[in-house]
Amino acid sequence: MKRLNKFLNLIVAVSLVLTLLPLSGCGKEEESDAVVLRVANWEEYIDEGDWAEDELIDLDNGDIIGINSMVDDFEEWYYETYGQKVIVEYSTFGTNEELYNQITIGDVYDLVCPSEYMIMKMIREGMVVPYSEEFKDASNENNYYVRGLSPYIRDVFKELNIEGESLDTYAAGYMWGTLGFVYNPMEVSAEEASGWDLLVNKDYYKRVTVKDSVRDAYFAAIAMNCYDEITDAAFTVRPDYHEALGEVLNRTDVETVDAVQEILTDCKDNAYSFETDSGKADLVTGKVVANEQWSGDAVYTMDQAEEDGALLAYSVPKEGSNLWFDGWVMLESGISEDSRKEHAAESFVNFISRPDNAVRNMYYIGYTSVISGGEDDTMFQYVDWTYGVDEEDMDEACPYDISYFFEGTEGIIYTYEDQLSRQLYAQYPTLDVMNRCVVMECFPDEANSRINRMWTNVRCFDMSSIFNKD
Repeated sequence: MKRLNKFLNLIVAVSLVLTLLPLSGCGKEEESDAVVLRVANWEEYIDEGDWAEDELIDLDNGDIIGINSMVDDFEEWYYETYGQKVIVEYSTFGTNEELYNQITIGDVYDLVCPSEYMIMKMIREGMVVPYSEEFKDASNENNYYVRGLSPYIRDVFKELNIEGESLDTYAAGYMWGTLGFVYNPMEVSAEEASGWDLLVNKDYYKRVTVKDSVRDAYFAAIAMNCYDEITDAAFTVRPDYHEALGEVLNRTDVETVDAVQEILTDCKDNAYSFETDSGKADLVTGKVVANEQWSGDAVYTMDQAEEDGALLAYSVPKEGSNLWFDGWVMLESGISEDSRKEHAAESFVNFISRPDNAVRNMYYIGYTSVISGGEDDTMFQYVDWTYGVDEEDMDEACPYDISYFFEGTEGIIYTYEDQLSRQLYAQYPTLDVMNRCVVMECFPDEANSRINRMWTNVRCFDMSSIFNKD
């Protein structure tokens, strides 16, 4: 009897397995039909969701809050919009060079978000594919990027030419900003913080930090080296001032690189540290009084200090600074000629460019989106929600003009006086500041080698000092 029961149980078990097999097979088939989109982005550079209830952003256009991650929301939106399942394999990188090395050793991605000079390098080396004409069709209501991109940023992209083609052929912007100083106004005057020579000012010996980034440090040192030239009245009134400034601040000749090495050696002797991330905490805790910083991290630093009751400020040096941006490019090694991947990649860019999603990303990471919103004023509402004065404080309101970025709107934020040099100023500098900010271009290989040798001498040890001894 027991044997019979075991036999019957075996028959039932086999029947159940046979019944379930077709269903399991269907699931695998459905999964294999999904588009797998491999995305690489900077660390902590997209909304990961899980906001607290009191983080709700209540705008006239509707409430905004990050419940799920942006990636999860994109997968759901894509399926609802196009009826196709997409699986995003999302990974991060720490530096542009790390991303480039990963790609060159064989890691495969479809969509990546490097900085401007690395985008130029990838275009020059034929690593990326152009965006489709469909992506640029402003009549398509799902093309949030082309419909909402700030005209100011669009013009910057069109003016940058690589191999005879404008940057916007291959790249879609994500975040942008400037390079400057976050400083403690109780310790450093606004005038002192308005020049790059703060980095070598002996009054602040071991109380300033320098970016541990060859390009950011190089940029500041060139500006110091060429200070007399680029601040001369005859230079600043040139009709081609902006282009001429870009030429000066992108010089890579031997004489310039040698001069930069001397300046950066002085910076190293004077600075508390060369750093990539610790400068924010060092400034908040009072170890240093000024920190060379990207504007997005400057906002974060000022926010953190404010929570501790300290008001820090941001400055863009008067001799000139770097206009930087990070943007999305599709890699030929990943996309190849797969139209489904291309569509998913372009749709990802469009989804995160939708004004409410651009707000989410800005709020979460502290950086400034390239999206102004076009006819949708959600982005401008968010800036006003963040920095505008309360109605009862209108008597002390200061008008702040950012109409160059929000074209088609009044573009005036009525804000508190301290914001003229703090977070609002860092996120949306005034037009006169932008006129003295230029993009650092992708240098030729020979120039890169020269600059990298210089950087090694500064950061490690100057080997030439041995061979040049008597």
